[in-house]
Formats: sequence, structure tokens, C-alpha cells
Amino acid sequence: MGYYDENHENDQDSKENGHQSRETHVRGGWFLSGFIGAIVGMVCLLIFAPILSDLGVFPYQVSTGAQNTNNVGNTTFNRQMNVNVTSSVTEAVDKVSPAVVAVINLQKANFFDNKYTESGIGSGIIYKKDNQYAYVVTNNHVVSGAEKVEVRLNDNVKTNATVLGKDSLYDLAVLRISSKNVKSVAEFGNSSKLKRGEPAIAIGNPLGFSGSVTQGIISSTNRTIPVESNNASIETQVLQTDAAINPGNSGGALVNIAGQVIGINSSKIASTGTGSNDDVEGIGFAIPIDFAKTVIEKLETSGKVQRPMLGVSIVDLTMVPNEEVKQLQLPSSVKTGLVVTDVQSSSPAAKSGLEAGDVITEINGHKIKSYIEFSTYMYTELNAGQKVTIKYYRMGKSHTTQLTLGSKTFS
Repeated sequence: MGYYDENHENDQDSKENGHQSRETHVRGGWFLSGFIGAIVGMVCLLIFAPILSDLGVFPYQVSTGAQNTNNVGNTTFNRQMNVNVTSSVTEAVDKVSPAVVAVINLQKANFFDNKYTESGIGSGIIYKKDNQYAYVVTNNHVVSGAEKVEVRLNDNVKTNATVLGKDSLYDLAVLRISSKNVKSVAEFGNSSKLKRGEPAIAIGNPLGFSGSVTQGIISSTNRTIPVESNNASIETQVLQTDAAINPGNSGGALVNIAGQVIGINSSKIASTGTGSNDDVEGIGFAIPIDFAKTVIEKLETSGKVQRPMLGVSIVDLTMVPNEEVKQLQLPSSVKTGLVVTDVQSSSPAAKSGLEAGDVITEINGHKIKSYIEFSTYMYTELNAGQKVTIKYYRMGKSHTTQLTLGSKTFS
């Protein structure tokens, strides 16, 4: 027969309570030991971390006290970063900069005073050097009107310059200086191989800040903008970049990542291309070096660029009022051409029989679409002294004539 022993049950409870008490004691001891260990570890870290850092064991420098802003408690972790700032851009700048100079336009204050004052400042590129001379290309408008020109080299040494030749149509000029203090010559690249989006670096003296560098990309490799000079208008091909080009950058270098000159910067062309005198950001233009080379060579050797000439004054047919167009009695199929308003005596046009009132529609088989398109074609595709065939209309009848193109310069 079973029975209930209260004392036995109490003894059993006592044993279980004792066992639980021992487990609680053990767990509490482990927690206390871990906590004390963590404190000891942190103290050791504070003591020995700076020493280990100095020995190069840590990848960063550790110091005690509030020396920098990245604080953890009373400890400052100051990571030492050895950053290599040398890149393709800085290498390109270092390569070209010594050959980029300041070009100073000097003029007399008055006729009786023999002192020259600075009228303007631009940039230039030393592209050639021999034992006696060095040659600098710049923009025509940088030296326009100058009575004296000085070139300030990269090391701030000034030297007098001789203007060998100027071309206002493409805004280029070539100067000659002594090669005595010239230490570097720029390398011309190939502008025909440029791609949109590739890096472009402009180097020059914007607003008089010597040796300034701006970086961007080639925005367009084949932008065409109108340029006017001496009553002649043409469309010229330029490089477009978002590298900042400001007054003073004119004549300076547009450089590729290899440190080669790919264009000659022109703030004048930039203002013409935007069609506004307002400040424009992110749009700059440069004369492609492949095109500039031909002009530079001619200016250096002969002092001028001979361009073809007809010897006529003309107006775009599309600009003539309808009532006057009717008087020309043109066939309905003739929509474009050039109306001759005057013929210079003894000119190629006069010798060929062209008269005022004639409407020129073709030259050497090239159909004329507009005045500016015709000028561009003539100044880029034809040469002075070349024999050409002209198609024109006189009082509604078609005629052809041949003439030998004359020559003129834009200086």
C-alpha cells in the first residue's frame, strides 16, 4: 500500500534547489569572468595598440587623445592613406605645360610716348625649335593691332616676338622668338582620330592666370560654325569641348590624354559659335590641329595664306526680295545661287565676262546652296591660280564661262 512521505519530498526539493543554485552560481561566474576579460582586453589594446601601430602591425595609425575627429571613446584611429595622385592627366599636363606660353599684346599709350602698355594677353604653343629660333602658334586676335609682342615663357622669362604671319579667317598667327631659353616643344597629335567622350585638357592663361588647367571631354569632333572676317563668311569645322575656355585661353593648347596638342583654343570662335555675348558654360571650341597645321606652315614660311578670289560682290539669292527676283527672269527650277551685284575691274570675273545681275549657280560642277556654303567650298577646296568653270544665268538664259582664280589674303 503506497504512502506519502512529506520529509522525503522536502529532501528532494532541497536537493533540486541546491542544484539550481549551483548552476546559477556557475553561470554568474562565467559572465563575470567574461566581463572582466573584456575589460582587461580593452585596457591592453589601449596600452599596446600605438606600439603595434608604429611597428606596422596595424594597417592604420592609433594614438591616444583627441587628435582627429574619428574618435571611439578616448581613442582616435587615424588611418594613414598613401594616395598616388599621379595619373594620365597630370602626366599629360606636365608634358605640355612647359611649351604653353603667354602672348602679350603691347601698344603705345600715345604717339609721343615711347612706352608700351599691355593691351591684352592670350596664350600660345611652342611647336618648333632650332639652334636660333623657336616658333609659337597663337590666335590672330591675340596679336591683332599690336605694336609690339612679347612672349612669357613657362618660367616667367620674357622675350620679344616677331609676328611672321597672320590669318584672320581662321584666327591663327605664327610668332618667332629666340630659342635661347626655350626648353620644351609641344607635340602635335591627330585630331581626325578623336572620339566623342574622350578626355580633353585645356591649358592657357585665362583672365591672366598663368598656366591654368581645365579638364573635360570632347563633346563633338565635327562641329561646324559660321565665322566671318573681312566681309567673308565661311563655315569652319571645330572641336567642341566642355573644358572651360575663357578670354586668355585663346591660342592655348587643347590636349589629349597622351599630352599631344589636338586643337588650338579660341574664345573668339566660342563667342561666335554660341551666337551670344552672354557667358556660356560647358561649350568651348578649338581649331582642329590637323587643319591648323596647313595654315601654320604657310604662315611660317610665307607669312600669309593665299586664298582664291573671283573678284565679285555677291548676295545670296534667298536674301533677295521676291519683286527683284522676278526681274532676274530665272527659271522656276532655280531656287538657290549667288546674285552678282558688282564686278571688280581687271578681276578674273571681269575677264571672264561676268556682269552685275548674273546669277551664279555652279562652280566646277559644285551646285551652290548658299553664300556661306559657297565660301566654305571655295576657301577649302579650291586654290588661287586654279582654272574653274562657272555656270550662271543672265536674263533667264543659262551660260558657262571659264576663269583663273585670283588670290587674296586675310591678315
